Amino acid sequence: MKRYNQWLTLASFILVLLCTACNDFLDEVSLTNQTADNYFITVDGFEDLVRSTYPLLRDITQQRRLVLPGTDIFAAGSAWDFAATAPGDAVDSYDGGMGPALSDIESLWDLLYREIGRTNAVVSRADLVEGMDAGQLAVRVSEAKFLRALCYFYLVQQWGDVPLLLEETTAPNKEVIRTPASEIYNQLIADLSEAEAILPVVADNYGRATKGAAQFLLARVYLTRGWNFNNSLGGSNGDFVKALEYADKIIAAYPLAADYRDLFPKHSENPLTETFPSQEAKNPEIVFAVQYSDDVLTYSGDPTNAEARGGNDLHSIFGGGAEEIPGSLGRSSDYNRHQGKYNATPALYRLYDPELDIRYKHNFVEALYALQDAPAFVPAEGVAPIDITKGDTVLYFRAWNDPATLEEKGLDVGGTKRYAVINTDEYGRIALSNYHSQYKAPMMWKFWEPGIPYGDAFGTFDFALFRSAEAYLIAAEAIVKGANGGSLGGAENYYNAIVDRALGANAGAMPLQASEPGDISSLATTSYRATADNIDIDMILNERAREFLGESMRWYDLKRTGKLLERAMAWNPWTGAKRQIEDFHLLRPIPLHEIDRASSDVPQNPGY
Repeated sequence: MKRYNQWLTLASFILVLLCTACNDFLDEVSLTNQTADNYFITVDGFEDLVRSTYPLLRDITQQRRLVLPGTDIFAAGSAWDFAATAPGDAVDSYDGGMGPALSDIESLWDLLYREIGRTNAVVSRADLVEGMDAGQLAVRVSEAKFLRALCYFYLVQQWGDVPLLLEETTAPNKEVIRTPASEIYNQLIADLSEAEAILPVVADNYGRATKGAAQFLLARVYLTRGWNFNNSLGGSNGDFVKALEYADKIIAAYPLAADYRDLFPKHSENPLTETFPSQEAKNPEIVFAVQYSDDVLTYSGDPTNAEARGGNDLHSIFGGGAEEIPGSLGRSSDYNRHQGKYNATPALYRLYDPELDIRYKHNFVEALYALQDAPAFVPAEGVAPIDITKGDTVLYFRAWNDPATLEEKGLDVGGTKRYAVINTDEYGRIALSNYHSQYKAPMMWKFWEPGIPYGDAFGTFDFALFRSAEAYLIAAEAIVKGANGGSLGGAENYYNAIVDRALGANAGAMPLQASEPGDISSLATTSYRATADNIDIDMILNERAREFLGESMRWYDLKRTGKLLERAMAWNPWTGAKRQIEDFHLLRPIPLHEIDRASSDVPQNPGY
């Protein structure tokens, strides 16, 4: 599917060329009598219509401000010492700015309903298609129903009761009627069950929805309905049994990658030793992915979306950065751009065993290096200049469980090292140093792609929306909630399979995390290996944080399990300082522009 939006893009491009080439705008030449009604009934036209439902996934999955910050492990704020009276980002502080006029709320709502509109067009027009093999037609309709279900699943989790539209909109209609969440879930399960029965095990083009994708989403849907948010979803304990059943299907069909690092772009931590390895996004563990391309015509989001980004921007949205360190080349692709839109909370680093867990070294930059000579560099006022040579370490982040003493720190603070050393309890709060800017913390570069152009996007690596590692933790959560009969036995077996993959050669060891991740002054530890006696929802949420870091599901995890308020207050410094998050924030406000343009009375969610 990497090039399947090429038809739309090229059509737009040709239209622009035709318009700009006109010498006389009054001379009109009809190049075609093609219309939607007579094109989409053809086999080629209907195939193009189905293809058009995929590109918007890129734009939808890049709407991250409602899923990453405001949680326990990510924040939009970057300085953790600010007082409760200081300004902060609304998605973290949950203040009055988290309201119906927030642009991110409007954007996500609109994108999801645009995608639903396209999928409904596929479903509604299917009976009109002429000359298409019946089996192929059923598969294409099932793809659309899968994508429609995915969008409604996002909508119902974010907003609760939402309008349920199941047919193509062919005439203006400003009436907005909110359908109860329980009915939305019934429709999700109906669409996905039908899709599961019809979709192939292996798609005819990599990237299309498959039977496994429908099964995976069913596992998520049943798990979420089982928690029965505010008794509004029609859920029951039987949903956890179904979640386990579908999770086991995924586990059987999609084997785990041998190495966690094989799932993400390969790179060297030191740009000077980068080998620019070939990047292969396909992996047996990946059930469904949002695809990107290295073709400039097809790597961005949907061509009809004015806000579409030019590629996968995951490499550039997290905090950190290396532009200001001594020996930097400035704005270069060596470390590329880190905008700091989403910053790891100090607690996040403390969830990992830095020595045993290979995910720690892959996900975070531990050292920054000079990319050119920096002669006569002055570490701090009153300190003798030193010569920094290309390749020298200039900034080092100590592991949370091994803090540096003053002697082990840099010359800038009275230590002995020729490079700056920052302890984890100083991340985001350390005083300004000549080695770095304020609020320094390690780059989160799990998705870092070497060699791509400097900028906000341009990444070409596919984004794995579903991978079977999550099925293991869905199964563990379902068993903790009362399901039984899993193929691997107890919840601890599913959970430890993911932990042991992350330990590599140390599988079976006892990895240690901070006992109180939110208390950055404490060095007390506890193991995150599960047993039948200790596994619980908090342990599973911690493992989900480690394994799915930045994979756009954290808010949904915390909301589903009822842990958002507790954990965001304890671990997110902005949320904890403001102390304004309340139960009503577990639903987002209906966008103001949706209410304003509706002809009917649209009830707002409570609290807004």
